Amino acid sequence: MAFELWPAIDLRDGHCVRLSQGDFARETVYGDDPAGMARHWVEQGAERLHLVDLDAARDGHATNRSSVRAIVEAVDVPCQFGGGVRSEEVIEELLELGLARLVIGTRGVREPEWFAEMCGRFPGKLCLGIDALDGRVATDGWQSTSETMAVELAKRVNNLPLAAIVYTDIARDGTLAGPNLAALREMAAAVEVPVIASGGVRAAEDIAAVAALASEGLSIAGCIVGKALYEQRVTLAAALAAAGDPSLEIS
Repeated sequence: MAFELWPAIDLRDGHCVRLSQGDFARETVYGDDPAGMARHWVEQGAERLHLVDLDAARDGHATNRSSVRAIVEAVDVPCQFGGGVRSEEVIEELLELGLARLVIGTRGVREPEWFAEMCGRFPGKLCLGIDALDGRVATDGWQSTSETMAVELAKRVNNLPLAAIVYTDIARDGTLAGPNLAALREMAAAVEVPVIASGGVRAAEDIAAVAALASEGLSIAGCIVGKALYEQRVTLAAALAAAGDPSLEIS
């Protein structure tokens, strides 16, 4: 299984943004043309994109649906989407839009029987988004934290026909503080489902470190990169090189 790099495009009110630790009050806007941003990353070599509707993640309203549609129409690479995916009707609508797969967080955590049913109806098309703060699962656009431990939740869904688990360490997300490798190792060692890491990447070396977990035989399948690309801490070319060869020494 090849290690995958997922450049992120986070959408809020039609803009490309990044939040720090999921805090809507700590937002940086990077552009008002999401489709143009998608084309930019694909032209730079991206083979897939990770899209998030932050408004929908928080309140369930599909504020950025037109931007998502524009991105799918603008690029010819698989797009993974998360944010407000909380009903079978929305799942069908988004897949018909041309998205390759969907990340379900809040309802998947709160209603495991419903989530299992959806995975059966859409095998290989759904990911469980596990967003954790101090190891505990958060929901509602990270506005609420439960007592459920992230690793325990991952174990519960290990036998479902999931595309992946997208695991985000909220304390690291948007901080450029480096990924939580210990938590990633624990998650990937606990399950066979492919795990995509998200949160904290600051340099190509971080991507190589996450990819190295995959080379240990753990179920790490990829890494999402956002702020480091937008802040030009790492070029997409260097990020892709690190993802392709975790032993690569990068200056």
